[in-house]
Amino acid sequence: MRTALRAVWPPLLVLAVLVTGWQVYVSAAGVDPAVLPSPGRVLSQGWANRGDLWDQTLPTLQETVLGFALSFASAWLVAVVLDFSVAARRGLYPLLVASQTIPIVAVAPLLIIWFGFGLLPKMLVVTLTTFFPLAANLAAGFAATDRDAMRLLRSLGTGRVRAFWLVRVPSALPHFFTGLRVSITYAVVGAVFAEYAGAEKGLGIYMQAQKSAFRTDLVFAAVAVTAALSIALFGATCLLQRLVLPWERALVKEGRS
Repeated sequence: MRTALRAVWPPLLVLAVLVTGWQVYVSAAGVDPAVLPSPGRVLSQGWANRGDLWDQTLPTLQETVLGFALSFASAWLVAVVLDFSVAARRGLYPLLVASQTIPIVAVAPLLIIWFGFGLLPKMLVVTLTTFFPLAANLAAGFAATDRDAMRLLRSLGTGRVRAFWLVRVPSALPHFFTGLRVSITYAVVGAVFAEYAGAEKGLGIYMQAQKSAFRTDLVFAAVAVTAALSIALFGATCLLQRLVLPWERALVKEGRS
């Protein structure tokens, strides 16, 4: 608990200073709320419109969870194939790297054209946004496995698949969770961007509508909800890592002692 508090209070302190400065500046300068609303106004208007915000958050959260689940499954499948097949690694990995040069801003409208305004294109944008860090870190984790441990198991007659699950998967999990933490922060943003490209409901289309209505306070409120979702998902991955890899904490404590 104390470790968590030590990690959390510095960014919270910086955030409090920034928000206070923002509030003081807007109040002192008399800035038009349509240009830059105060944090107090954003909070009050966000609370007053909490029903609408919640209705728009649910589709975005659904797109995020389903798209990230597809990314998760695809990353494991591709990383395992790359690890088991040298030919696949030589043929596919350069293409995976090259795929990151294609801007999502160009792909998202095409997905809307091909698949319409439903759930599928938003899921695909989230998947494309989050897939590469997951797959690349997992493949790197497999490659970093202790070769002596693998040779020992194989010398004892352990099959390749069983040795893979006993040694390579546990060895790759720290790398995988590194990619997971990076990817999860992109997931909500990917869903919101997909909604900007075309959607019927969601935080992205809500921001567009409020911007057109010059309700900058509600745009900021939707941004705050997006940030809160990203932070919550990031925290969930950190908690999951602590549950799945309890030995990491013991190693860190031994290193400090």
